[in-house]
Amino acid sequence: MNKGFMLRTFLIFAAAIVILAVPFCCYIVGPNEYAALFKFGKIVSVSGEPGIKFMLPGINTVRKISKKLHLYDIPRSGVITKDKKSMIADNYVTWRVTDPVKYIQTLNAIEARARERIEAAVYNAIKNVISSMTQDEVIEARGGKLSTKIAEDSNSDIGMYGIAIVQTEIKALDLPNDNKAAVYERMISERQNIAASFTAEGNSEAQKIRNRTDREAAIRIAGAEQSADVIIAEGEAEYMRILQNAYNTPEKAEFYNYLRSLDALKKSFAGKGEKVIMLDKDSQLGKLLNAE
Repeated sequence: MNKGFMLRTFLIFAAAIVILAVPFCCYIVGPNEYAALFKFGKIVSVSGEPGIKFMLPGINTVRKISKKLHLYDIPRSGVITKDKKSMIADNYVTWRVTDPVKYIQTLNAIEARARERIEAAVYNAIKNVISSMTQDEVIEARGGKLSTKIAEDSNSDIGMYGIAIVQTEIKALDLPNDNKAAVYERMISERQNIAASFTAEGNSEAQKIRNRTDREAAIRIAGAEQSADVIIAEGEAEYMRILQNAYNTPEKAEFYNYLRSLDALKKSFAGKGEKVIMLDKDSQLGKLLNAE
């Protein structure tokens, strides 16, 4: 057996060992997971970056934890408002692991335990938030405002477990069946009273506006009429002044009277049919008609 054959055999044997050992010396971290590396049962590192990582077989072990968003439907629960009214809350949450070390140390990375802690934290948050509000306030705040407050209170209780509630949504915030009708009737009555109050206030304000407008209009009309009277008087005075200046001599005055007499005669013959006018010979028109 020559040396070349022995070398090839050794290389093939070594390559086979490496190929067989690689799966035990490497592990893969996916894009949606954490990988915790243990050494004799203790965490030595946590990787959240995707890729191939190395470890020592027999010394290191690996545990993977999902980074994905989890959905948990919280069981329905009864709560009491500030004004001692019963309500039924039905909601769900989305959550994820934010600190894999705490998650492993406190819950052993068991999802069922995480759900138990989340359920307790959310129930306490709902109880605390709703118990600080009256029933009407709860109904008015249902939606984003109430959900945000519950999520904030819930996270203050479960941060120690390395998990975080991303979103809390209330599917239903209902009344017990035995007092639904009474509560709804009271709410309708209160809203009707509020609407009637707003209507009365609006009508009162409208009447004030109408009165103020009528008063302002009357003042302006009176002012306009006064201004018109002044302008008319000034116009008549100017007219008389112009006439006085135009006929300030006996000849002009006589001519003015002549024109006025013609105007009067013209108006007397206006209209249809025959006209008969009886005049005193000494009148201005008589003199005008008898003039030679």
